[in-house]
Amino acid sequence: MGPLEGIRILEIAGIGPGPFCGMMLADMGAEILRVDKKNIPGLSGKFDVLGRGRRSVTVDLKKPEGVEAVLRLAERADVLMEGYRPGVMERLGLGPEVCRARNPRLVYARMTGWGQYGPLAHAAGHDMNYIAISGALHAIGRAGERPVPPINLVGDFGGGGLLQAYGIVCALLERQRSGQGQVIDTAMTDGAALLMTMMYGFKAAGMWKDSPESNLLDGAAHFYDTYACKDGRHIAIGSIEPQFYALLLEKTGLKDDPEFRNQMNQRQWPALKAKLQAVFLTRTRDEWTEIMEGTDVTDLARAGGGLDAIEPLRCKHGLLDGKAVPPQVLATRNIALDTKFMA
Repeated sequence: MGPLEGIRILEIAGIGPGPFCGMMLADMGAEILRVDKKNIPGLSGKFDVLGRGRRSVTVDLKKPEGVEAVLRLAERADVLMEGYRPGVMERLGLGPEVCRARNPRLVYARMTGWGQYGPLAHAAGHDMNYIAISGALHAIGRAGERPVPPINLVGDFGGGGLLQAYGIVCALLERQRSGQGQVIDTAMTDGAALLMTMMYGFKAAGMWKDSPESNLLDGAAHFYDTYACKDGRHIAIGSIEPQFYALLLEKTGLKDDPEFRNQMNQRQWPALKAKLQAVFLTRTRDEWTEIMEGTDVTDLARAGGGLDAIEPLRCKHGLLDGKAVPPQVLATRNIALDTKFMA
């Protein structure tokens, strides 16, 4: 049961952002049939977490009867999702015009890196390329060092899969008024730029510098960064608001240090960071977590837990059952999208 119950989605199999989009829609109750190509290697079974919640069928799209089979499925679908380069679906005989001629109510959702048009439309690319050209990659990293790839969260999943899921649901809502489907064109470069909207606004207002680690939210501030602890592990601190900043100083024993009184004096941030770092090196990460847990300094102070275990603190948010869970077990669990719908 879910808000998308009764919605039928035909997913032309792909990798990364497409399956992620489908996973979220399936978690919300959509019925998804994935069209797989023959002899395509990849994760399967319990380890294909992004592919959960689907049935699948293998079709040879190079044969006319395979194309016709997909068109018949599209006639009964609410949504078709595809992630090929521009023009591939058209060459297969499965472009939006053909599919929507069979089913005018069909929402045809396509996702690419660069968009359907423009000089880079047919170029190969990956998350790293999309977030680089959008400016997002440049903004992530330490001063004087090269940008840090934020795995494929920003381009593929945030700017691609998540944005496409939003577009699909919006199109389905609009269809209730018009009775017609439409084409959803998601470009991961555009999506990554969209995620940078607030920073673009800050820069236009003179509140954001181009150099990394020189702004409020990119690690420059002593109250919004990660710190090494005595055991070599790290703690994440996010105490922006004055009341939370006061708690940070209290818990670290620095509330009476006059140098910390002017929180937003950026010229003092490097020196204050050094002082905080020295304090955090006096205790282990777990000791600091025990001191700060349950206060508004931070609800989840730990950083650097890695993928070797899902830590018990995260279970407080309803994702797991209060025990550390290794990834091979996590992959078998149906951890649904953590959005709660209440009557």
